[in-house]
Order: sequence, then structure tokens, then C-alpha cells
Amino acid sequence: MDFEDYRRHDAVGLAGLVARREVSPDELLDAAVSRMAAVNPQINAVTMDLTDRARAEPAEHGALRGVPFLLKDLGAALAGTPTTMGSRLMAESVAPADSAITTAYKAAGLSIFGKTNTPEFGLWPMTESELLGVCRNPWDLGRTPGGSSGGAAAAVAAGIVPAAHASDGGGSIRTPASCCGLFGLKPSRGRVSFAPLGEGWGGASIQHAVTRSVRDSAALLDATCRPQSGDPYFLSPPERPFVEEVEREPGRLRIAFMAGAMQAPGIDPECAEAVRQTARLCEDLGHAVEERAIPGDVAAMAQAAGQVISASIAANLDAHAERRGKSIDNGEIETFTMATYRRGSAVTASAYVRALTAIHAYTRAQAELFESYDVLLLSTLGSPAIPIGWILEDPAVAAERLFAFMPNTQAFNNTGQPAMTVPLAWSQSGLPIGLQFVARMGGEATLFRLAGQLEQARPWFERVAPL
Repeated sequence: MDFEDYRRHDAVGLAGLVARREVSPDELLDAAVSRMAAVNPQINAVTMDLTDRARAEPAEHGALRGVPFLLKDLGAALAGTPTTMGSRLMAESVAPADSAITTAYKAAGLSIFGKTNTPEFGLWPMTESELLGVCRNPWDLGRTPGGSSGGAAAAVAAGIVPAAHASDGGGSIRTPASCCGLFGLKPSRGRVSFAPLGEGWGGASIQHAVTRSVRDSAALLDATCRPQSGDPYFLSPPERPFVEEVEREPGRLRIAFMAGAMQAPGIDPECAEAVRQTARLCEDLGHAVEERAIPGDVAAMAQAAGQVISASIAANLDAHAERRGKSIDNGEIETFTMATYRRGSAVTASAYVRALTAIHAYTRAQAELFESYDVLLLSTLGSPAIPIGWILEDPAVAAERLFAFMPNTQAFNNTGQPAMTVPLAWSQSGLPIGLQFVARMGGEATLFRLAGQLEQARPWFERVAPL
């Protein structure tokens, strides 16, 4: 199978070829590995090559049997391999067993042949760690693919795989998907298990994938949305498989939209115009669309989330220090991570509980909007992909630049609602612009139906990065 034929199919399409014996799993893996060899030196998306392991452990069954797949080097453990989390500190931390999501991927027949780049502990919306190096955007090698699932998105946009594992604690699926012209869904809290762990960042973090097609995202969620014993959060199984929802009509949805920023003064004019154009597209498709302000004290939510995240980082690092019998020293983690560690160490138990209370209050205020509307539309990011190094080049303004770039994603991690970014617009310079759609808790079916309709109305599958 040559590369053009390989790239012409999404994951579901490739699995269909295998099922019909038109191509073998080995041929698909050969195509993926060949493409990785050709482009990865330019983008540094895949940072751990597990090709030999994939060849030695071929899948025998599964709806996605034989489809090449990559794990993010954070969140999903693969037995016998390190999960570095983008940190020198964790470079030798070999997983004793698979996590639940990895087991589900294997049961679906996916061929896991590598791990992808991520910033240290997933803390940034760009992928530039000291351990794993800079990851670059296939649409423009001078720009970031986003983060923290930047390696996953860069690999998919570059054609190495049609879909890849990703995770999202403040926008880490939606940000790179938007930067790289992909579809990225953050599921509802409790939809995908973190087993054997309990939760990430106070329930803000969730795992899923970045994909080129909507149906691939749905098929992967179908494969992984099974609760595990002892999960702290639980959602009832979907009424029908999500992959079937993609083909269903969404009906006449009530859509609220906002063409601005939640956590910054404003957004790039091209992003704002993309929101307005998408609102008009939704009207043309028969939906009721209305501009609305978003309720809730977003500043209080952001401050509280900062305490929860920093305290969670501190707790994880303290646990690692206890296991090894040695404190975390300067130089073992990056400068900004150390600052986060120190901040988190100063968060008292009382402050942590109060932070959760503030987040819950914000969630209730946000829920009022969804009593009147089915979906909220807004720009995924504050701008198209930013230049590499831009956020961290001046520490004095790093926080300001961080939220200027990602002002609209963190809120929905804290509410737990499902949110997707859809590649419906491109800048004048040719960079992708993602449009974010948010539904009420447990509303993935609504989003998949709308996404399927948008994919038909304004197709993006054939728009590929020029790498």
C-alpha cells in the first residue's frame, strides 16, 4: 500500500480494508512506519518507536483490527514501557501493566507502534519539553502543533496515522486539533475511565483522541467508554453506539454563540469571523442560532483551577519522591514546572476544598445556559497556531500569553461537559482555525450528530498539511 492510498482512508476505512482482506495489517503498519520515517525527523511527533513490539503482538480481532495507532506519552500506560510524561524525572518509570484505555485499544484491534510527544506533565498548550524536544506543526514548521497532545495531532496531520490517543485537562485535545486542522472531542467527565488511577486534576482531565474524521472519533469512543470497577465518576452507557449517531440527523438545535474570549480581552479577528460564519452555516442547516453572553464567574473558576492543578502536580511529585526516597531537586524538572510544584505545595487542604467549591459554583452557573440551549458555539482558540517558543520567551508575560492563546477551553474541563473542535475555517495564511461546540453533560450524541452534519456540509478530510 503506497502512502496516497493509505492516507485516503480514515481508521474505520482502513479496518474495512483489513476485514475484506484487501490489505493486511502488516501492510498498514509498513505504510505508517514508512511515513513516520519520512516526516518525523521534521516534526518530532513520535518520540518512542515500538514498531518491533507491534509486529510481535498482532491483533487477531476487533472492529479496528490492524489500524496503526499511537499513544500519547502521558495518561495511557503500556506495560513494559516508560511513561515519561515529557519529564526527565519520569524517563525510567516503566509501567507494570496496561491502563484500562490501553487494554480497550488493544481489544479493538489497534496496532500500537509508538508514543507521541507531550510537554512536561501536560502543563502547556504547546509541545516543547526539554526531554522530548520541540514538536512542530505540519502546516507550518515554525509554529506549534499545540499541546499537550501536540505530538498526537502532528502525527495525524502529517499522515502517520489517521487517529491517535490524546488527553485533555484544560484544552489538550481541542487545542492541538484546532492547530492541526483535525477533529477533537473532549468527552464528558466519567465517559472514559482513568483506571487504575482515580482522576486527573480534580476531575478536569479526560482521555480520548484526535482524528481526521468524525466517525473515527465516535468509533474510538465506542471502544473505550466502558466504566471500570471503582471509578469515581460514571455515566450511563450511550443509548446506541456513537458511530451510529454520526449518521443521524441532529434535528433543529438551539445554538448559542459567542465570538469573543472567556479568559482574555479578545480573540484574533479571523477567529471571531470564523465563529460568525459558522453561526450562519448552522442557521443555513436549519438550527436556531442566537448570540449570548456566557454566565458564571470565569475569573474565580480560573483561579480555583490553578490551585487544583498545582496541588495535583505537587501531590504527584511528592508521591514520586516518597517512592524513591529522595526529594525533587532543581534540574530534575523544568523551571516552570518547579514553580508550579512550589505553588501547589503551598495550597492548604482548606484552600483546595474551597477551590473545588468555586469550580462547582461555576458549573451550576454554566448549566443555566444549557437549560435554554442545546449547544454553545465559540472559537476553540484565541488565534491560529502560535510561533514556537512564543509563550515562554518572556516569563513576565507567559501567563498572559497562555490565556490569550487558549481562552475558551479550560472552562469546560471544569464543568465536565463534552466539547469538540471542528476544522471548519482556515486563516488567510493557510492555518487551520477550529470551532468549538459544547453540549450539556453526557451530550456526546448531540455533538456527534451535529459534527456529522457539519462534516457533510463543509468537508475537510481532503484538506491536508503541505508537509
